[in-house]
Amino acid sequence: MSGNVNAIKKRVREWLRHAEQNLRLARHAFKLKSGVPFKLIAYHAQQCAEKCLKAYLVYKKIDFPYTHNISLLVEMLPPSAGWSNELLNVGVLSAYAITARYPGKERVTKQEALRAVSLAKTVRKTVIKALAQEGLKVSRRTKA
Repeated sequence: MSGNVNAIKKRVREWLRHAEQNLRLARHAFKLKSGVPFKLIAYHAQQCAEKCLKAYLVYKKIDFPYTHNISLLVEMLPPSAGWSNELLNVGVLSAYAITARYPGKERVTKQEALRAVSLAKTVRKTVIKALAQEGLKVSRRTKA
């Protein structure tokens, strides 16, 4: 049984590491001197939020579909995750999973990209706090 628990914890940490990489890249892109790709910043913010939510679902052994729909992932959180109400407004990130991938999709402004990163950070912080309260320690390499 402990082998299974350790495997789950390892997968959760992998999801969080990937999420952290997305967030780091999104934040770093604001430092570009010109041609800041706000669409890509918002996309990576969306990816961070998505992967954090999926990490929590993995931890709770909840299967989730192949989706980029943040609202759906929030709805899938178990009732015991009383903090899920704090994330009801993060569903707006879902659109960025599409916007950055295909030409002709709507433009993303700097303000929208900043909000996307802020929302991603909120999801990340909330999920990491919930995991810690449930006994999963997250190393500094996983967090920023």
